[in-house]
Amino acid sequence: MSATFKSIRSVVPLLDRVLVQRFKAETKTATGIFLPTSATTNPLPEATVIAVGPGAPNKDGTIVPTAVKAGDRVLLPGWGGNAIKVGEEEYYLFKDSEILAKINE
Repeated sequence: MSATFKSIRSVVPLLDRVLVQRFKAETKTATGIFLPTSATTNPLPEATVIAVGPGAPNKDGTIVPTAVKAGDRVLLPGWGGNAIKVGEEEYYLFKDSEILAKINE
């Protein structure tokens, strides 16, 4: 199930949610060979963080901030997240704890 919005700015993650946009799979190789759609249907594990929530409260009620910030590159699990469609672009909401790693390059 995916939600549809007119602008990505209208989506503000709550608690420890992170809004990401997955990288798109290349449909053409460096040598110019076009790949079939069956070879590019699996989502890539990398994404760019678009927005983050303020964090979730721990047992003591203290807000624990998210580990990533907008603009970070992250490594995601192969499947999961809640899909959000904005025009032709697709974004995903993940919990901060579901993000596998932050990529520093």
